[in-house]
Amino acid sequence: MACFRFFSAVTTLVLLHLSSIAFASSHGSKQLGDQCSSDEECSVGLGCFKCGIDAARCVRSNITDQFSLVNNSMPFNKYAFLTTHNSYAIEGKPLHVATQEDSITEQLNSGVRALMLDTYDYEGDVWLCHSFNEQCFEFTKFNRAIDTLEEVFAFLTANPSEIVTIFLEDYVKSPNALTKVFTDSGLKKFWFPVEDMPKGGQDWPLVKDMVANNHRLVVFTSDKSKQETEGIAYQWNYVLENQCECDEIPKFRNVGRENNRIISFFSDGDDGVKPSECSNRGESAQLTDKTKALVLVNHFSTVPVKLLSCEENSQHLIDTIKTCYVTAGDRWANFVAVDFYKRSDGGGTFQAVDKLNGELLCGRDDVHDCHH
Repeated sequence: MACFRFFSAVTTLVLLHLSSIAFASSHGSKQLGDQCSSDEECSVGLGCFKCGIDAARCVRSNITDQFSLVNNSMPFNKYAFLTTHNSYAIEGKPLHVATQEDSITEQLNSGVRALMLDTYDYEGDVWLCHSFNEQCFEFTKFNRAIDTLEEVFAFLTANPSEIVTIFLEDYVKSPNALTKVFTDSGLKKFWFPVEDMPKGGQDWPLVKDMVANNHRLVVFTSDKSKQETEGIAYQWNYVLENQCECDEIPKFRNVGRENNRIISFFSDGDDGVKPSECSNRGESAQLTDKTKALVLVNHFSTVPVKLLSCEENSQHLIDTIKTCYVTAGDRWANFVAVDFYKRSDGGGTFQAVDKLNGELLCGRDDVHDCHH
């Protein structure tokens, strides 16, 4: 069964790659910002997306490969990576709250290099759920963790120079259940050992060395005990993270059904992020703490709304990473986490990551300037 799943995952990846080649050849001539009615009308690297009530326009839909453009000879913490918030919460499940519209494979092929996954015990297995109260329910589950991890395995297998980071919001209580699902998916082959992770804010290994050693999967967990029991790095020992600052609106009620019982709960809402504020998340050390080498910036609303994400993923996002740079003691983020990552009014999340890599690698506003 495992062999069949691997064959299916790799076959899917190859077919998607071939289709992307054919798709690229059918791209049109419309440029960034031009009105469009389909992706095929836009130039290579652009997609046709609609923001609010405005007409659909060609916007960026793919990342700049900083390793190819500049180099891969710097420490891992000297680069920035596009991160998807609740990467598994993909549109298509009725009554589920989605934060993304692309599959995991599509996200990775478009340049996403860090995934946020919420792991739970459910039905005797590890599931990815957008849930609450540290429990997974029928109406909050999305898919088994192994299905997503096998997509990551297929991507890393097909792309031997790439590195993927996974942030686990970890509610799994079953002993060694996460170890089993990572082993069964094949991802242990790429595992970056926790004992090799730098301490005291020292630089991470060079990217080229991580690739040469096949240490191309970096995994962090929110459960402190897992570092000791399963060798999964406790996130807050290595990463600083901001609390996504949101403007509150009145609370709303979510209702679902589990075992023929109605379950209700309240959740704080918001009407968008506040780019002028950047404070540390409760579990994280202060953003000025120099004993952690990696910085993660969250930029998304408590209630994800796809059409509104265009504005949040544009100038608001640039403003947030600038604010967090100052708050973090003049340190640029390594990861920037967003919802609906392709939605913007132009360069969007891809331009934001270009800026971060430009600042980190050569002190310029755009990574393309480093090339010169």
